[in-house]
Amino acid sequence: MGDYAKALGSKLRAIRQQQGLSLHGVEQKSGGRWKAVVVGSYERGDRAVTVQKLAELADFYGVPVAELLPEGRVPSGSEPATKIVINLERLQQLPADNVGPLARYAAAIQSQRGDYNGKVLSIRAEDLRSLAIIYDTSPGELTDRLIDWGVLPPEARPTHRAD
Repeated sequence: MGDYAKALGSKLRAIRQQQGLSLHGVEQKSGGRWKAVVVGSYERGDRAVTVQKLAELADFYGVPVAELLPEGRVPSGSEPATKIVINLERLQQLPADNVGPLARYAAAIQSQRGDYNGKVLSIRAEDLRSLAIIYDTSPGELTDRLIDWGVLPPEARPTHRAD
C-alpha cells in the first residue's frame, strides 16, 4: 500500500476530525455500520479500502469522494497550485451571510492545523476550488469576490485571466 494509502488515510482522518468525530463517534453515529477499528485501520493506511467502501464513507461524511482522495495528481486547468493568503481579521469584520461558508472553512483548517494566529491563513488553490463549489461560482469569480471583500489582496488575482 505505501504512501498513497497513508495519504488517503490522512485525508479520511482530517475529514473525520473536521466533523468533530472520534473513531468511536463514527461507530456510534453510523449505528455500527462503520466500526472504529476498521476506520482507524483505513486512516493509518494499514487496510485497503475498496472504491465502494470509500464511496459509502464519503456519503456518510457528506463529502464528495474526490475530497477523500490524496493530491499527487496535477489538477486540471491552468491555475497554479499556489497558496492563497486569507486576511482573517478582515473576514471577521464582514457580515456572516456573505462569508459564513468561508469562515467555517477557515475555522476548520485552523482547527486541523492548530493554527490560531488569527491574522492570516494560507490555503491551497485546491481549497479555493472547493470553496467556489460551496459558493456556486468559479474559482476566478470567487477570487474576485474575496478581493472585493478585502479578504484577499489584489495581487491574488491570477495574471492569466482576462477580466
